[in-house]
Amino acid sequence: MTREIAVVAFAQTDHRRSTDDLSEVEMLMPVLHEVLDRTGLRTADIGFTCSGSSDYLAGRAFSFTLALDGVGAWPPISESHVEMDGAWALYEAWTKLLTGDADTALVYAYGKSSPGSLRDVLTRQLDPYYVAPLWPDSVALAALQAQALIDAHETDEPALAAVAARSRATDNPHAQLRGPVPHGDYVVRPLRTGDCPPIGDGAAAVILAAGDRARELCERPAWIRGIDHRIEPHSLGVRDLTDSPSTRLAAEKAGAFERPVDTAELHAPFTAQEIVLRKALRLDDTVRVNPSGGAPAANPVMAAGLIRVGEAAAAIHRREADRALAHATSGPCLQQNLVAVLEGDPR
Repeated sequence: MTREIAVVAFAQTDHRRSTDDLSEVEMLMPVLHEVLDRTGLRTADIGFTCSGSSDYLAGRAFSFTLALDGVGAWPPISESHVEMDGAWALYEAWTKLLTGDADTALVYAYGKSSPGSLRDVLTRQLDPYYVAPLWPDSVALAALQAQALIDAHETDEPALAAVAARSRATDNPHAQLRGPVPHGDYVVRPLRTGDCPPIGDGAAAVILAAGDRARELCERPAWIRGIDHRIEPHSLGVRDLTDSPSTRLAAEKAGAFERPVDTAELHAPFTAQEIVLRKALRLDDTVRVNPSGGAPAANPVMAAGLIRVGEAAAAIHRREADRALAHATSGPCLQQNLVAVLEGDPR
């Protein structure tokens, strides 16, 4: 990499079970204003804009174009969109800044899961010929992964309950679930209500900047030292669900194993997935994992991965971390995985 690129600002909504009173644009606009205010930039100062969302959640094609009303597309802007979690939009923006075509980028993501049945919607991610026609939903597939871990003696139900309790003990004011939350009844064995992420609506945004521009905009930029994403085979039947080789490879390529990290923000919507990710990323008990609460505390689909990057960067901005790892996932059973390594300047 010939340019240093950093996350210089992060903002997110308060995540709620339902935002029936707000459209996607109305939910998104306060976040965009907040992240710009943190840097003193205006929309016209942004060199590139990239977003992540899903038309399936909105129920209409090209729904992301409506969100541009919140950004302001006039005068004309350089803009792109990915039908993925916003972490992948951040990857595209990072690539754009590496080329030197822009010095700043706005990345945002949003999702409203409340209007429909999220478990049904997510079946559209599956292999359309052999798996999707069977309609296995996201919770059933996550339960399959959890049971595989239990059968391999890598975890048990009390350990999963402990992951949920720790995640929801966060003091993050934006989290949807905080404090003592009953672990609840079985949804699909061995997963109980507490092992599953809350369904909710939310949005997030970050600003990236390169080199000296980053230092002008932020007292302590969170420099992206490496970022990479990989994918598992589409067929669940050829995968070992107790491991995540794609996460391990992405982490290796991003430089995560070169030196220890002190903080990790993992996008593990289901408690058993944190077990898999900790092993793949070689995280021991010295690493603070999901101090923000992670996806078990708030899981706005299409924004939760970008939030992991933003939370890791914000910890560096606040001098609560020096070297942090951020992870994002998409698809069933950790199918696609992105890993970023962020560092602050020496204290």
